[in-house]
Amino acid sequence: METLRKRLLYKATHRGMQETDKLIGEFAQQELPNLSADLLEDFDILLDAPDADLLNWILGREAIPETYDNEIMGLIIQFKESL
Repeated sequence: METLRKRLLYKATHRGMQETDKLIGEFAQQELPNLSADLLEDFDILLDAPDADLLNWILGREAIPETYDNEIMGLIIQFKESL
């Protein structure tokens, strides 16, 4: 489990777009230790989405596709709103 968390932290902080690196990376640094195995799996899947799409979904610029509209996305949106 710890290896998965480390891999996800790397994926979250090395996205390609500075804005996404910061937002998703900070979320990962704060929340990864608290996430269940199911949420870690959903986060891993979410991290495969293109940066521009991911940022637009989180910022509410575009509707979140059903595939990604799940608990982990809700947690990220809540995190963004708390900043």
